[in-house]
Amino acid sequence: MHGYDEPVYLISVVANMLEIHPQTLRQYEREGLVEPSRTQGRMRLYSMKDIDRMKLILRLTRQMGVNLAGVDIVLQLKEQIDQMQKEIDQLGNELSRANRNGSVHASKALVAKHNYDIIIFEE
Repeated sequence: MHGYDEPVYLISVVANMLEIHPQTLRQYEREGLVEPSRTQGRMRLYSMKDIDRMKLILRLTRQMGVNLAGVDIVLQLKEQIDQMQKEIDQLGNELSRANRNGSVHASKALVAKHNYDIIIFEE
């Protein structure tokens, strides 16, 4: 069994799995939406992580009607949210550890939750 991030699938296999033309995968790469690994012979290799990302791209474009520029923005925002969630989890773990060690009294421990709004203006 291969790891989630391990690049093992050739472009023809991925195109067949996703029922799309290999040229579509090349276009996604040109647009910077996906970055497959390369062999020394310059053949593209995709991981399951890449494939899941392409499934999201296809869902956004086919089912939601988002163009590729919009997909790029959605993917960037998703990555930012994922990174922020990791930071929140890490800070929560640090706070729990500090509370267990008695270095922060429970009455003085505070975790603030912020809500962020995304506003899109039309030109």
